[in-house]
Amino acid sequence: MLDPWAIKLVNPPLKACAQILKTKGVKPDQVTIAGFGIGLLAFFTLWMNGYIMALFFILLNRIMDGLDGALARLTDRTDAGGFLDICLDFIFYSAVVAGFALSDPQNNALAAVLLLLGFVGTGTSFLAFAVMARKHDLKSPAYPHKALYYIGGLTEGTETILFFVIICIFPGHFSFFAFLFAFLCLITTITRVLSGYATLKEVAKNKKKMVSK
Repeated sequence: MLDPWAIKLVNPPLKACAQILKTKGVKPDQVTIAGFGIGLLAFFTLWMNGYIMALFFILLNRIMDGLDGALARLTDRTDAGGFLDICLDFIFYSAVVAGFALSDPQNNALAAVLLLLGFVGTGTSFLAFAVMARKHDLKSPAYPHKALYYIGGLTEGTETILFFVIICIFPGHFSFFAFLFAFLCLITTITRVLSGYATLKEVAKNKKKMVSK
């Protein structure tokens, strides 16, 4: 929901940093992998209850996630790079939740499980529609620079980052915020499934009309 606004805000500094990396010969996939490695440090730090340090790693991971895309647009944007980026993103998101579950299993495990279920719903609906959108050559007007079709929702990347910031600052309230975000993920999943289904039905209907003419 907040991604279009956030992208306009962060794109200029990301592009400036990407220009520097380009002159140094750094590849987008190298930034993606390095960012993922930093994200794994957040997982282990959360496990050890180092919440503020974990927040630093989380934010750095997210910065590098934006930086690899900016660099790809300046150099060579590939399907392989887009595939790698989205796979590691979803693993990272789940790893943060798992880190909180392991940091305090007695208090956090149930909320973490439900939140991971919410992530599966948002991730599955997102990726399934992206596959169908590519098949029918659908373009996203809101995110034309992305490797995949980005179907919107209540809980997108910006909202997820804000959620991670909140739970790192207030780790004792993880369960409350996790239950709340899981509910928002459920709403996102439902709206994506309904809108995606309706869109693909409309595409099929229009193609039948064209064939019949």
